[in-house]
Amino acid sequence: MTGATAGASTTADTLIVPGLKRPVARIALGTWAIGGWMWGGPDDRQAIATIHEALDVGIDLIDTAPVYGFGHSEEVVGEALSGGRRDKVAIATKVGLDWHDDHKPFRNTSATRINKEIEESLRRLRTDHIDLYQVHWPDTAVPMEETARALEKLVTQGKVLALGVSNFSIPQIEEFRKFAPLSAIQPPYNLFEREIERDILPYAIENRLAVLAYGPLCRGLLSGRMTPETKFGSDDLRGSDPKFQPPRFAQYLAAVAALRDFARERHGRSLLALAIRWVLDQGPTIALWGARKPEQIAGVRDALGWSLSEQDRKDIDAILVRTVRDPVGPEFMAPPGR
Repeated sequence: MTGATAGASTTADTLIVPGLKRPVARIALGTWAIGGWMWGGPDDRQAIATIHEALDVGIDLIDTAPVYGFGHSEEVVGEALSGGRRDKVAIATKVGLDWHDDHKPFRNTSATRINKEIEESLRRLRTDHIDLYQVHWPDTAVPMEETARALEKLVTQGKVLALGVSNFSIPQIEEFRKFAPLSAIQPPYNLFEREIERDILPYAIENRLAVLAYGPLCRGLLSGRMTPETKFGSDDLRGSDPKFQPPRFAQYLAAVAALRDFARERHGRSLLALAIRWVLDQGPTIALWGARKPEQIAGVRDALGWSLSEQDRKDIDAILVRTVRDPVGPEFMAPPGR
């Protein structure tokens, strides 16, 4: 490791997240796909092997959520960390999405829901505490004070070490912080989805909050493995993502090809390493590396220990302007209210 930071862009390999017991690596494992839901179904054997591979390459923060497979992702993470591995890893999970028997999520951040979810998550994860507990989506039907105070109580009880929010606006973050301390923000962030640069990212830097960037590879688009012939099943999230539909898909693939050439010619790196490094260079960020097979962990170390120059960033922006003429954000992923 090359040191730890909590407030500035750096090539350091670790980040201090207020409330956690120790600094964590700046690449964490995202486990949405491991849950199977919206990703073509689960494969637990491969998932457990993937988690073990992540630990072997130095990843020590795992991000999950109850809604990822409706409990299944948390169960797999708990199984993978059993047998002496739990103390080596910080677990980040979420709260505040509910669902009925039809498995259609909706927002519910009531104190009753929070108190029910924490016990279920602790059981599935086979642990006595959650390192970072994050509100998955804001719920305008519940007063923020009720949500924040219920979560702060879990901290005082020792069931949670630190609190975070995901997909919150600045006003919602400010309202939450009136009633409970906040350590981290989790928004979507990658080369193609950069809305947080307008407000969320500067706010995090100013207030020394960690940013857990989800989707840093834009749901596999920035892996460089997709072609115009790539198809997505009916149970695959990308089947409803406008980026993966014509005519936008061709534009994004053109950007991917140009970025791949840039990464190789300028830095001798893969596109994947470039995409992750770009996220890490933007501020106090942790990139959530989503994977469901051990081989998808390959390349983690290639994103560490170097940095992009200001000219690199300008050239990357020029590539995006030239290739993606009709950009679109991640808004399609937002679950409904009640």
